[in-house]
Amino acid sequence: MSYNSTVFHMILGAGPVVQMVLVLLVLMSVLSWTIIILKARMFKKASSLDEEFELFFAESQSLSQVASRARRMRYSPMANVFSIAYEDYKKLRRDVKMDDAPLSRAAWIDVLSRSVSKGIKLEIQELEAALPLLATIGNSAPFIGLFGTVWGIMRSFHDIGLKGSASLATVAPGISEALIATAVGLAAAIPAVIAYNVFMSHSSAKEQDLEAFGADFLNEVERDLLRRKSIGRGHSCID
Repeated sequence: MSYNSTVFHMILGAGPVVQMVLVLLVLMSVLSWTIIILKARMFKKASSLDEEFELFFAESQSLSQVASRARRMRYSPMANVFSIAYEDYKKLRRDVKMDDAPLSRAAWIDVLSRSVSKGIKLEIQELEAALPLLATIGNSAPFIGLFGTVWGIMRSFHDIGLKGSASLATVAPGISEALIATAVGLAAAIPAVIAYNVFMSHSSAKEQDLEAFGADFLNEVERDLLRRKSIGRGHSCID
């Protein structure tokens, strides 16, 4: 009999509580791997699109052109941050024009800084969505498996009492069945913990990239404000 066949028969021979624990752990493992695969694809796509958008932003001569590109790249966190800040920039310009009350450059930058910060926060929340589930699985799966093991060992000792024999042949099958729960719990927890740490590291790096991009956007806005001041109410290339 092969090892896999032996493990399968041990699982079938386990008590109902241990089997329920194993089913729960398998479901947690499936959920964990689903999140891992989806998040890996999300981070990879976000990084690729952000590189493309950042290059376009650096080479573009008009923020309106960048805004047009950003609307077609909704899976790019950087493009989404730009869109949020740029929309607030346009609204602020309209409000200032309607009220005919010019704002200082510091006031403009302060308002837009909050817009950038809001956009970054929303994008990081999107990237980190479902990651707490990985942390929960990583923290709880070993203990759930341990519960199944303890319960299985208790059942084994109960059987020993009924049979009146404590030989290795009597004890070993029940204990080996029980230990499967701990093994499955660890198998579910280890990938979840590793993936959580990796994704949180990527999220932190992405947040720093977005903050750097936000600073570039604010610099571009400030340069435009200086140009607009120097030419009065003339037409700006950012219109």
